Amino acid sequence: MRLRKKTEESGADATGGGLRDERKLRTRRALMDAALELIQGERSFSSISLREVAKVAGVVPAAFYRHFSGMEDLGLALVDDSFRTLHTMMREARSAPLPPSNLIANSVATFLKYSQDHRPHFEFIAKERYSGSSAVRLAIRREIRLWTSELAADLAPFPKLKSFNGDDLRMMAGLVVNTVIAATELILDVDTKDTAEVARIHRNAEKQIMLIFLGAAAWKSQA
Repeated sequence: MRLRKKTEESGADATGGGLRDERKLRTRRALMDAALELIQGERSFSSISLREVAKVAGVVPAAFYRHFSGMEDLGLALVDDSFRTLHTMMREARSAPLPPSNLIANSVATFLKYSQDHRPHFEFIAKERYSGSSAVRLAIRREIRLWTSELAADLAPFPKLKSFNGDDLRMMAGLVVNTVIAATELILDVDTKDTAEVARIHRNAEKQIMLIFLGAAAWKSQA
């Protein structure tokens, strides 16, 4: 009986711990969502305060520190949150068994749809990419470099790119990534209801990437 009671108590503790963990995750998510909400419009992440974030999230300022060491730590978490799922989705889009032209269209459509579905995250990225905390800027650059490196590795098997050296593959991947990022920033400035303009930006991005591939076919890597 004593053993059973101890086991039951352990189970209750485990359940309680699970509920606490769930509440902690909900509060952490609420703080991140509050920050994204506050930077809508003209405000930047560096212009909002810890107290504002806590108030919108519905917690006392002291509770903020149970989840983040400060606003910079919150910013880094938002960068990670913005790119984590994207990396997986883009790898899946690029690995689809499609002709190169269809693969490009599929990859562009995947990224631009993801950025539209997660608009607050990408407004945050667009605003903080060149301003605000240096730690956040560097984190964004690291994520973009990772994305570029992954794309370069995926481009290597393309028949017309097999003669490219590593530096040239990364350069080409960088051109593609910068084109997609530029298209995303244009879309963020467009009313979500203006589907014709969004479609035009999609088409232009696809054409620009096709031109990059056409130019790459004539490129000769130097030894």
